[in-house]
Amino acid sequence: MIGRRLLDSRPLCGALGAVGLFCVLEGAGRTGLISPVVFPLASTVLGRAAELATDGDFLADIASTLGAWAIGLLLTVVIAVPAGFALGTLPRVERTFRPVLEFLRPIPSVALIPLALVLFSDRFDMKITLIVYAASWPVLINTMYGLKDVDPLAKETLRSFGFGPLAVLWRVSLPSTAPFIATGMRLAAAIALIVAVSVELLAGGASGIGTFVIEAGGSADALEYIIAAAIWAGAVGVVSNTLLVLVERRIFRWHVIRTEAA
Repeated sequence: MIGRRLLDSRPLCGALGAVGLFCVLEGAGRTGLISPVVFPLASTVLGRAAELATDGDFLADIASTLGAWAIGLLLTVVIAVPAGFALGTLPRVERTFRPVLEFLRPIPSVALIPLALVLFSDRFDMKITLIVYAASWPVLINTMYGLKDVDPLAKETLRSFGFGPLAVLWRVSLPSTAPFIATGMRLAAAIALIVAVSVELLAGGASGIGTFVIEAGGSADALEYIIAAAIWAGAVGVVSNTLLVLVERRIFRWHVIRTEAA
C-alpha cells in the first residue's frame, strides 16, 4: 500500500525518472556506448552545473534572463487578457481581427529576430518585444475560449436583475474565465523562457543564459558548460511551472475539482 502511494506521487515519479536518465547516460558513457567526446559523462556535466551555482557571473546571467522573462510575462498579461476579452465578447471585433490573428499566430518568434535586429537598437527591448509576441498567443486564445465556456444562464440571471454588461463581465465572465487565463499564463511562461534564451543565443546581448552559452563556446570545456547551462535553464522552467501550478490549484481549487471529476 505504501509503495503504491509512493508511485502515485508525481514529484517522486519525476525524481525517479531524472535519476534513471542520469544512470542511463552515465552508464552509456562509462561503457563507451556514447563517446565522451560526443557527449560528456553525466557526472561531469552535473559537476559543472554545481560549479555554475557558485559562479557570480552566471548567477547574474540567470537573473538577467529571469528579469526579461518576468517583464515580458507581465506585459503579456496586460495586453493579451484585455484583447482576449474584447475578441471574446464583441463578435464584430472578433470577425474583423480573426484573419490577422490567424496570419500572425503561426509565425515563429525566432523567425522575427532578423527584423527585430533592424528595428531595435537595444537588445533588451528587442527581447521583451519578442517575448510578448510569442507568449501572448496562449493567453489570448485561452481567454477567448474561456469566455465561450461561461454559463449563459448565469449571465441572463444577472441581466434579469438589472445588471449592465460591465457588471456581468466582472461578476460572471471574469471569474469563470480566470482558470483558463491561468492555464494560458502557465503555457506562456514556458514560451517566454524559451524565447528569452533563444534571442540571447541568436542576437547576443550583455548578459543572459544564452549569452553565457555563446561565451562558453570558446572555452576548453565548452560542451560541458553548454549542457550545464541548459540544465539550469530547464531547472528554471521546471520551478516556474511548478509554482504556477501550485498557485493555480490553490486559487482555483473548485475548477480543479470539477475538471478531475469530469
